[in-house]
Amino acid sequence: MASMFRAASVAFFCVLSFAAAIAQPVKPSASTQGFHSRARLIGGGRQGEHWLAGVEITLDQGFKTYWRNPGDSGLPPRFDWSGSENVASTVVRWPAPKRYEDAAGVAYVYGKQAVLPVFVKAKDPTKPIKLVLALEYGVCKDICIPAHADLTLDLTGADSERKAIEMALAKVPLPQPLGAQADLSIASVTPLTQDKPAFSITTRAPSGTKPALFPEGPENWFLSVSHPADGDRFTVTVEEKPKDASGPVPLRLTLVAGGKAVETEVSLDASGQPR
Repeated sequence: MASMFRAASVAFFCVLSFAAAIAQPVKPSASTQGFHSRARLIGGGRQGEHWLAGVEITLDQGFKTYWRNPGDSGLPPRFDWSGSENVASTVVRWPAPKRYEDAAGVAYVYGKQAVLPVFVKAKDPTKPIKLVLALEYGVCKDICIPAHADLTLDLTGADSERKAIEMALAKVPLPQPLGAQADLSIASVTPLTQDKPAFSITTRAPSGTKPALFPEGPENWFLSVSHPADGDRFTVTVEEKPKDASGPVPLRLTLVAGGKAVETEVSLDASGQPR
């Protein structure tokens, strides 16, 4: 309950700060300086029927920004591409985050520099593409502060930033079925008998590595995970869920170790137990 109160307080503070931050209109550009951070759009040329682009966030020393699931508190990035020209679709890919724990709880973050690859599909491949992005993201050292950037980029054949985008793509978790026989995998998910719905997750990881697990449920499902000092078994607890929840409920498990990352999807029933 205390962690929820902290998260609510941070969120309220962030909303007020964000409203002040966007009070003055800003002309979009390829790069924008923000609160202890800089955001920009980068291009990587064509890849098949898509164009490669990236959202790059560079942070001052000691500051962090957040993954799609920020953890106990924080702000995930939000993307508004509605001002773009000749764009049929944009798909953002998410490199694996790092786990950061402090007095406010556990956060899932990126540090120093994050590149989020974007696959862009044109409405008309014969015409120019102009990306226009209104980006919201959180910047954190001791408290989460919202940042806003209005960015624009004309996609051309130039691929000067392709290497940075491909390096980020290499860190995106690979889809993998439950029980896969691989050096990094989710081996099993087993129900536990506790006051709250919970389940044990057994993993495999390369020798000498320390795996990290990032569980994600649907909106309004709040999960916590215990990280053992050593070993391959995690406990995930359903801290809160909607009263009217009905199954099946999708659960995404991201496992990271030794520079590799995999992503496994399983299902829960309405009570929060694995099916």
